[in-house]
Amino acid sequence: MPEPKTWLAFDLGAESGRAFTGRLSGGIITIEEIHRFANEPIEYAGACHWDILRIWLEMGKALSAVTGRLEGLGVDSWGVDYALLDRSGELIRNPYHYRDPRNVTAMAEALQSVSRETIYRATGIQFMPINTLYQLFAMKTRTPEVLAAARTLLMIPDLFHYWFTGRAICEYTDATTTQLVDPRTRAWSDDLIERFGLPAHLFTEIVEPGTIVRPLRGPAPHAGTPVIAPASHDTGSAVASVWAREGAAFLSSGTWSLVGVEIDEPIVSDEALRLNFTNEGGVNGTTRFLKNVMGLWMLQGCRRSWSADGREFDYASLIDEAIQAPPFRALIDPDDASFLNPPDMPAAIDAFCRRTEQPSPKSPGEYARTILESLALKYRIVIEGIERLTGNRITQIRVIGGGSKNHVLNRFTADATGRRVIAGPSEAAVLGNLGVQMLATGAATSLNEVRAIIHRSFLTEIYEPAESDKWQAQTVRFEQYCELAYA
Repeated sequence: MPEPKTWLAFDLGAESGRAFTGRLSGGIITIEEIHRFANEPIEYAGACHWDILRIWLEMGKALSAVTGRLEGLGVDSWGVDYALLDRSGELIRNPYHYRDPRNVTAMAEALQSVSRETIYRATGIQFMPINTLYQLFAMKTRTPEVLAAARTLLMIPDLFHYWFTGRAICEYTDATTTQLVDPRTRAWSDDLIERFGLPAHLFTEIVEPGTIVRPLRGPAPHAGTPVIAPASHDTGSAVASVWAREGAAFLSSGTWSLVGVEIDEPIVSDEALRLNFTNEGGVNGTTRFLKNVMGLWMLQGCRRSWSADGREFDYASLIDEAIQAPPFRALIDPDDASFLNPPDMPAAIDAFCRRTEQPSPKSPGEYARTILESLALKYRIVIEGIERLTGNRITQIRVIGGGSKNHVLNRFTADATGRRVIAGPSEAAVLGNLGVQMLATGAATSLNEVRAIIHRSFLTEIYEPAESDKWQAQTVRFEQYCELAYA
């Protein structure tokens, strides 16, 4: 029997970075986590940054820990954040974090220069203050000397591919999160770049997922291994691992929740703009038509606030307490701007409740239940919007990512939406990363084959809707709170 083939996937998240090997043998893929490390932002000079050199150091440790031959390696990460290189190819400064305070007002200021309609027609991307476009606008207006010194812009995974190989490229799925890419041509929107007065030379070659960047440079361990740009946006990789077409939607559940479907052509319509949907890049020429929803970030924020007060709660105990808490005591709009990066998440939830004349949660379990119920109701609204915009009925939701292990949220999602929920795999981004590498190196012949391999290699859990009538009664109330939030 031939030796299993092995690939290495780096999956970088907003809380931690991980490195996994994937081994393919007999049509089954198995994965092994070989290194995990914290990915914590750092603050200095009044700004929030990523500790990018620490991440690079940890990635080197992971690479050194791999034994045996590698068929390829690739990096995926969160979207929107970027690095700037100078004329000599050196990093100018630590990349800004998308939750940096400068981004709060940048979008509103940018839209005074170019209209929402113009931007959406050019890119089809959801309007969020964290988008790269508004980060660059903030840099242009606040630290223009930094932008003037830059010669190349690379998204976070592209920076690591560059350091691995010496070749500077921008992978398509992550490039689309900049809100500067035309989804029809799958190229930079030169018109929009010019309208905002951004230096055109910053924007390097865009490549499709599955591109072999170059061999890994020596003398690093495994020198000569093909470095492959997977779907470098982690959600792009996650969606590459599962089927999300013809009645099925995906819900990539983690710090953010990304709810959508895979389609062949972007939807850039007035109604899509009104509902603020996004057309992000997919693999094999596809588009991920979706909406970004604040995800388990709110629960993470609550845990941080309680920990600072000396009260420690793990996720399992919070979920258990949420089950026991009274239902529908308070509902919040997860996408309200006050939840983006508050210094105290429970206090932000309390303030929303006061603003909408609701009782505030009284215990950690009640806070957790408020968050989970509100997320499930938000998913319902997004799913109904997708159906309206695509003209296709959605009958099941494929929950992937770390949040797929949250059985209470999965149950709430099935009941709130009235649709079957299929949960898993939890490591969808890693599997999609590995799957695209398998395609690039000839170990699989099609995306369908990759998805079939993943499907038979990992178990899923099914949740059928059971109490949809109770959730239906709360939907109108929830929608009113969402409207009040933006009034």
